Amino acid sequence: MIRSLDTVGHQFNLLQKKQENLSTNIANVNTSGYKYQELVQSTTETFQFGNNLNGPMLNQQNPIDGLNFGNQIDTAYRNLSQGGLKGTNSSNDFALMGDAFFTVQMPNGGQAVTRNGNFAVDATGNLTTQEGYLVLGRNQAGQIATIPAGSVPFTVDQTGNVNATGVRFLLTDNVEAENLQSIGDTLFSYQAGMTTDDDTLVLQKYLETSNVDMTDHMVQMMQLTREFEANQKILHASDETLSKAVNEIGKV
Repeated sequence: MIRSLDTVGHQFNLLQKKQENLSTNIANVNTSGYKYQELVQSTTETFQFGNNLNGPMLNQQNPIDGLNFGNQIDTAYRNLSQGGLKGTNSSNDFALMGDAFFTVQMPNGGQAVTRNGNFAVDATGNLTTQEGYLVLGRNQAGQIATIPAGSVPFTVDQTGNVNATGVRFLLTDNVEAENLQSIGDTLFSYQAGMTTDDDTLVLQKYLETSNVDMTDHMVQMMQLTREFEANQKILHASDETLSKAVNEIGKV
């Protein structure tokens, strides 16, 4: 009976994590470039039970059965499928068509990647994220450079070349979802195997919408609600049985 309570407790923890993950995805349905996170669950380790034969010192057991405590979250990863395109009137907005990511410079000197092309221009005329991180490109010498966005007009072609500057957007490709480390809703650190990309299209005055499917997420949320209710019934039944057992023992 106590084991059933432990199993239900594990299941409640699992359902809560899944609910929190779905809620985060739904909350970012209107966040440009957001990639929804999926959780992968697995069965917990099975513990084997047995009866000792002729005393425990003989190391002989008669196996009875195995027991596990339900499921657990095994890993989480981002679904990197392409989002939709939304036209804007801002020259500082960009969307990508393809697998690559924009590359930005972090305050510590490292680099991060993002699909959120809702950019701004800082006081020095450089293109930045809304958080103020510099968007990176390469100059004609192949060196890392900032994106000069103060020129009028500020135009970028579909290959990522900034008009009359010799600078091209630095797009990071070969990004595996399992290697992304989230450092914000749409910003990720990434270390292994990064390469530059020449195939992804850069679309100015467009934004990539979130790839969250609201219908699918709402269905999953309703399924979670039913699972919560089912586990509450199991918990209530286990509690009643345990209470009855304790009371009956007390009468003996």
